Amino acid sequence: MAKAQRSFWITLLAMGVSLAACERSSPYSHIRNLRAPGENLVCFGDSLTEGIGAASGEDYPAVLARELGRPVINAGRRGDTSEEGLRRLEADVLAHNPRLVVVLFGGNDFLRQIPLAETKKNIAEMVQRIQERGAMVVLVGMRLGLFTDEYGPVYKEVARENGALWIPDILDGILSDPGLRSDPIHPNGAGYRLVAGRVLAKVKPLLEEADRRR
Repeated sequence: MAKAQRSFWITLLAMGVSLAACERSSPYSHIRNLRAPGENLVCFGDSLTEGIGAASGEDYPAVLARELGRPVINAGRRGDTSEEGLRRLEADVLAHNPRLVVVLFGGNDFLRQIPLAETKKNIAEMVQRIQERGAMVVLVGMRLGLFTDEYGPVYKEVARENGALWIPDILDGILSDPGLRSDPIHPNGAGYRLVAGRVLAKVKPLLEEADRRR
């Protein structure tokens, strides 16, 4: 009997060690709130999230919802800087019991020449407040500037420091292609489908991993 009990506990311990090793080896093990208890997916941002330049139902959150087969709340508002987004975070995001929030801000900060340090502070606070409510965060980056990219490394750093998933340079190749843009700073329907595809490629496996851990 004692030998059987020893064998049982050794097997159980081995299973526990194996499971822990698998979790550590997951590409999402660094993401905070993988077991998020919330319900909703929210895309939070400015005109790029609202979908300016595309017809109704062609904004990237709508395309993402169709591809995922899950409802997605579009919390985009044209013209918002990161500071303005931060002010409406509670009502437009946190009040919706989010499970995962896709954050996309910075374009209007750049256009209005808001200091980069202020933009970083605002975005970091968004990420932290969302995580404090128990939700996962996907931080979407953009390359802003004609000759240098000061913003891209900031998004990456905020994501790394806070355990958020980072998507780099979401508009890569879109605004330089007349067939993918509606004006110099907004995609058209085809461009937003490409944005949605890039978000989907990161968000879908993250949600699948999170579903397995629930």
